[in-house]
Amino acid sequence: MNEQGTSVLEQYDLEVFRTGRGRGAVLCETDRGIKLLKECRMSEKRVALEAGCKEALREAGLRVDCYLKNKEGAYLSEDTEEGGTYTLRDWFDGRECSTRDEREMTAACELLARFHRECRNLAFSEDERNELGKQQSLSKVIEKHNRELKRARAYIRNTVQKGEFELGVIRSFAPFYEQAVQAEVELKAVSKMPEIYLCHGDFTQHHVLMDGEGAALVEFSRMGMGVQVSDLYQYLRKMMEKNGWSIRLGERLLAAYEVVCPMTEEERHYLYVLFLYPEKYWKQINHYYNANKAWRPGRNTEKLTALEEQFEVRQIFLRWLKRRLS
Repeated sequence: MNEQGTSVLEQYDLEVFRTGRGRGAVLCETDRGIKLLKECRMSEKRVALEAGCKEALREAGLRVDCYLKNKEGAYLSEDTEEGGTYTLRDWFDGRECSTRDEREMTAACELLARFHRECRNLAFSEDERNELGKQQSLSKVIEKHNRELKRARAYIRNTVQKGEFELGVIRSFAPFYEQAVQAEVELKAVSKMPEIYLCHGDFTQHHVLMDGEGAALVEFSRMGMGVQVSDLYQYLRKMMEKNGWSIRLGERLLAAYEVVCPMTEEERHYLYVLFLYPEKYWKQINHYYNANKAWRPGRNTEKLTALEEQFEVRQIFLRWLKRRLS
């Protein structure tokens, strides 16, 4: 066991057969199943809070990467030889959810819905809520992003030597910015914001592992309080982008979620606003604006072109989604 950090495994009551690198961590085959050893920069308090949530979720029947305590009863273990603080978690002998297999994508959506439903049964003190943190107000996020879009466009307009990326922004800006403004208007029309519950914070295909027993949810480091359909949006948007904004797939995934965790009227409106806002377009322009201007954004140009090419099919999806969520 010559992997960095593996000396801390001696602090746990288990026998390690072999180790190997994986996911920026160390996979461990032990007499208690597969474990994941990973360096941790969170506080003991934050890890303990996450551990308690995961234990409750496991008791409710969800498969999650629960933390193990060491022989001293702590979740964090110090590497006295090389330095660093580590956690050890249950892990799964599976692979990431496929973005091409509808059954797996649907299973992930069902898992998310079960996770959200069970999280609504978790109670937190005020101190625990503060420790978990809360999502930033969506209205403030949209307002800030729209200011950044206008600032970047003004900069690009005044750029003397315009490259392919700058010309692409000038060509494509109007329709995307119109959606950005429309999203801001739509959000202001929401009479009541959705309830705040525990969210995963980073629900993507990378954090859903599939094996012979089904789907497992891992990596809760961005867990916090917020509007749960933000998790649903993040996952659905990625699936839609990778599958040509397929309405049939979108319907299947939304239906799978709502069978388990029906959305309120406020959540439906909120989800539509999230989809309406051209987040990836803002991300490409903002990345360009904040980068060293001597750097030529070749990869960003490709992504910008792809967004332009998908604009019409995304528009069709948005019109369908608005009817679907009304």
